[in-house]
Amino acid sequence: MDELKPSPVNSTPLTPIAFLERAAVAYADCPSIIYNDTTFTWSQTNRRCLQVASSLSSYGIKTGHVVSVLAPNVPATYELQFAVPMAGAILHNINTRLDARNVCILLRHSESKLVFVDYLSRELILEAVSLFPPNTKRPTLVLITDDADAAADQSSCSSLTAYFSCSYEDMVEKGDPGFKWVQPQSEWDPVVLNYTSGTTSSPKGVVQSHRAVGGTNICLRKVEAPTIYNLIDRHGVTHMSGAPVVLNILTKSPDVEPLKNPINILTAGAPPPAAVILRTESLGFVVSHGYGLTETAGLVVSCAWKPKWNTFPASERAKLKARQGDRGEHETRWGFSWRSSFERRVLNARLSEGSIRYVKMHEGWLVLHGGCGHYAPRWLFRNQR
Repeated sequence: MDELKPSPVNSTPLTPIAFLERAAVAYADCPSIIYNDTTFTWSQTNRRCLQVASSLSSYGIKTGHVVSVLAPNVPATYELQFAVPMAGAILHNINTRLDARNVCILLRHSESKLVFVDYLSRELILEAVSLFPPNTKRPTLVLITDDADAAADQSSCSSLTAYFSCSYEDMVEKGDPGFKWVQPQSEWDPVVLNYTSGTTSSPKGVVQSHRAVGGTNICLRKVEAPTIYNLIDRHGVTHMSGAPVVLNILTKSPDVEPLKNPINILTAGAPPPAAVILRTESLGFVVSHGYGLTETAGLVVSCAWKPKWNTFPASERAKLKARQGDRGEHETRWGFSWRSSFERRVLNARLSEGSIRYVKMHEGWLVLHGGCGHYAPRWLFRNQR
């Protein structure tokens, strides 16, 4: 029995890259990405990702290295979610709303080797890098441009682009589409490094592993209601996600009209007021509300909707939907559904159980126990047993 252990013959590590690889075969000619007037198919996306991964390898990026991305939701950002792990590296997405000081902190803490930077964030990244202490090695910078927008901006950017080693499209063109991407040794190998917002202290790094539906991804550079509604009409959007502030933007847009077809929208973050949910659903959106943490790699509790609630008045439905509380469902790569492995507990201020009733509102600590790890000194975990 000791010989019956996992091996390359009977065990393949789970990885999100496998989804792209399959889509490139099963849905080769189907649209994968739409951005303005540009459309890519799944076979093109897979090819471009392999080319970028190949170029990263030629830049000396190896397994375990961190590669950062400072860019909005444009095609290059989507492709890098696959291209970076294809090179064996760890992907680090940086919020474009951060200031130079915080970007500098994240780059230094993550020991990022290379940073892909959108052309509208050139000044931000250069200021962030200038804050590095003397004699500290700085990451290589690669520029992401939009042909149309960058052309209009070219006159003012020539002096700034001199600090970048090449452009993103250069990497695509020079890369090998036959590149053999780096398979993870284990599905527990790190694939993504994210950081918390740092609202209570310095940002904390959160490492997620490869163990973490085919459709078309509509890229959006700016969160503006007219643009969103235009994309919904043009491309027949069926699913979308956004923080409660996005719901507010969508519902308060001038001349907004009800949707032609229902659209499922997932919202999470700060709890949305029931009034916002009511306005959103009155337009034809079907709102799903959940709660998660950077540390838990997504939603861990959500509002589990019950069919009988559909008979309630709209205002009552909105109040119910504004809550979170039930453990979420997760879906495996084979389509089977299983209950979340996270165990949820609510503790009081002294971190003891039993004094908080489920049916009432109380101040306390939400404790999640499950398939996640947290690196910190032992004394920090005050509720150890």
